Amino acid sequence: MDKNRCIVVDDEPAAHYVLVNYIERSADLELVAQCYNAFEALEYMRNNRVDLIFLDIDMPEITGMEFLKMLDNPPKIILTTAYSEYALESYNYGVVDYLLKPISFPRFFKALQRFLSYNNSVIPSEDEPKTISIRMNGRLIEIKLSQIDFIQSFGNYVKIVTPAQTYLTAITTQQILKQLPASKFVRIHKSYIASINKVSKYEHGLVQINNMNLPVGITFRRELQEKLENT
Repeated sequence: MDKNRCIVVDDEPAAHYVLVNYIERSADLELVAQCYNAFEALEYMRNNRVDLIFLDIDMPEITGMEFLKMLDNPPKIILTTAYSEYALESYNYGVVDYLLKPISFPRFFKALQRFLSYNNSVIPSEDEPKTISIRMNGRLIEIKLSQIDFIQSFGNYVKIVTPAQTYLTAITTQQILKQLPASKFVRIHKSYIASINKVSKYEHGLVQINNMNLPVGITFRRELQEKLENT
């Protein structure tokens, strides 16, 4: 089986030394490039396949977060940094893990296992539903799942919120959950279901979707965080 092709992007030689040592001890990884800034990484990725990037955040000229924003179809990312304040923002970019320097091998190994687990997860079926059918005002309506921001429940009714329109239909939260693919939606509160890809921020027990702040129940926080990390 082919190894996962990875690169290190960091302006500090000492960080390269540590990560290269760890990567060489990992049978599942092949180090294919060492880059000391975002320009070198972009140049390499233009003509070569990369499966995983170990990316430093605090780099001159172009930071790691700015580099991420430049990638249209990025490979998996493991962020490496001495600063913890970027952790929440990093979830918006679907990073696999967030390693704080100095990085120990056990912590590196845990991040690697998360990457391997993500790569080996079940690929969503092509038959996965693209729409949901609801009845409103006596009519059957099809709503594209990609348009849904979140769903709010009111007893035996739910409100389905999209950027263009809000729909109210007679159905329970449990009933509508059964119709939603778990890869795209997550229950965040007894009264709310969120579209995972629409979450722009998660902090202080709230998620933000299109400038709306929704509460996250304590019992739902772990599942939400895991899904944000693996998105």
